[in-house]
Amino acid sequence: MKPDAKHKGFSPFSLDAINFLAADVRGAVGPYLNVFLVTQQHWSQSEVGLVTTLGGLLGLAVQTPIGAAIDETRAKRGAIVLALTVLAIMAAIIFAWPTFWPVAFANSLMAIAGDVFGPAVAALTLGLYARQQLAGRMGRNSAFDHAGNVTIALAAGAVGYAFSQRAVFLLVPVFAVLTMIAVLSIPAASIDHDRARDLGPQSGAAESPTGVAGYGILFQSQPLVVFGFCVMLFHLANAALLPLVGQKLAAAYPKEATAMMSACIVAAQLVMLPIALLVGRTADTWGRKPLFLAGFAVLPLRAVLYTLSDNSLWLIGVQVLDGVGAGIFGALTPLVIADIMRGTGRYNLAQGAIATVQGIGAASSGLAAGVIVDHFGYSAAFLAAGAAALVALVVFALRMPETAEP
Repeated sequence: MKPDAKHKGFSPFSLDAINFLAADVRGAVGPYLNVFLVTQQHWSQSEVGLVTTLGGLLGLAVQTPIGAAIDETRAKRGAIVLALTVLAIMAAIIFAWPTFWPVAFANSLMAIAGDVFGPAVAALTLGLYARQQLAGRMGRNSAFDHAGNVTIALAAGAVGYAFSQRAVFLLVPVFAVLTMIAVLSIPAASIDHDRARDLGPQSGAAESPTGVAGYGILFQSQPLVVFGFCVMLFHLANAALLPLVGQKLAAAYPKEATAMMSACIVAAQLVMLPIALLVGRTADTWGRKPLFLAGFAVLPLRAVLYTLSDNSLWLIGVQVLDGVGAGIFGALTPLVIADIMRGTGRYNLAQGAIATVQGIGAASSGLAAGVIVDHFGYSAAFLAAGAAALVALVVFALRMPETAEP
């Protein structure tokens, strides 16, 4: 796929590398932090849920402003480099001082820095590729992101098994530096900054004198509101599932805790990769809504299946289903937002807003699941997640329109 960059000098492999390596940076903390704190530092489920929720709440508070800033700035590469620097330093703090307040502080700043990647990488993609190339390129972005997740899961599993779970956090600075190199390999002049914010003619948009829609577009667009509500419920149901499975496996196999978590991640990511490519190839012909409905439908099924057995092979096998739902979700979300925001100049603002409601769901998920597990057990937590996912499926089916142009 040839890019539609304004100037020569940009290689698609640079964007591939960013998606691949950024997944390594973020994936080297994520669920491993929960397992490490529970099994090695002996934190309670409620303490882990509190730290997760604090980080999530602080992160989601700046999601939308970060999206608006990425719309305005021409230093999109610099924003990614700054976020990578913060992630590297905070991961080192977790490694050096794995006690409550240092971990809470570091996890919170990592949540804020992590907000940059989704909208910034999507903005780069819009700024480098023409509209008719967007579905395929977004699918390719997602595929390389999943390939990076597989790589870091294997690396983290090997490091955790050979050294310690704590040593996994040192992988973050290594991959952060490699990602910075990939980001800076994209020539700044190759990015069309108007297109990167989805700016163009659109009738009916509440525009400012500059041609850019006002912030009220976030609430005036009914499809965006419905989509945001469904995204929140999806992540409320989904975010806690993998950490809960990891904790169950860690309790039964403490020596192999990190390796077991890696097996869960690899199983799902290996499915996500071809799903993302399939979505990129079919989103324009099949439409966005049928694909999204399939992704939403898998989540309640997966939550119920987790309650049927504690066998490690069963739990890892069920985790494969995460690859279908998350693969569709990751590839289609930036594309659907681009459809809804076309011509408004507020693409990254909307990306930030959707990331905010996603963060609300994910942050609430950790705390709610921890409390339910402490009082009612793992099966009750899985079933509660399944109920939230079912509501998301019904609302999306009834209220969300098709966003793809004929």
